[in-house]
Amino acid sequence: MSHPLVDAETIRALANVLTETGLTEIEVENKYGRIRVARTLGQPGGQVGGGAFPAPVSVPVAEPSSAPAASASASAPAPGDYSHNTNAITSPMVGIAYLSPDPSSAPFVNEGQEVKEGQTLMLIEAMKTFNQIKSPRTGRVTKVLVTSGAPVEFGEALMIVE
Repeated sequence: MSHPLVDAETIRALANVLTETGLTEIEVENKYGRIRVARTLGQPGGQVGGGAFPAPVSVPVAEPSSAPAASASASAPAPGDYSHNTNAITSPMVGIAYLSPDPSSAPFVNEGQEVKEGQTLMLIEAMKTFNQIKSPRTGRVTKVLVTSGAPVEFGEALMIVE
């Protein structure tokens, strides 16, 4: 017996989830296959380029509205904007960040702590799967940028490890 994974009702439901949550992509998988719905913000027509599974999109961090438009492009990044920090550990997926293995446990790492390459920094839950986010280098955690239970986007800065 054949079961259609892709139907208009499923796509509409997933698109509504994107709109309601402010996410840029969502992916669902079952025994019949996998479907991914993604949207890009700020592009004319709102279309995503070719192929059945378009590439993930990184949404830029908005500049504070109080800054003049002309000087915003020439100035340094705003305080607290870690998107251009070369030491930032970024999210490889959309999901929910968890700083500890469970609510009653201590966090995997704390600010000021030395970490080794490959050490688990946090978990990101995506589609009911907990994914370990490991340190790509040895260094010191100088800043934790997310809180436990917070939603994160693809490419979002999670931590600074120098």
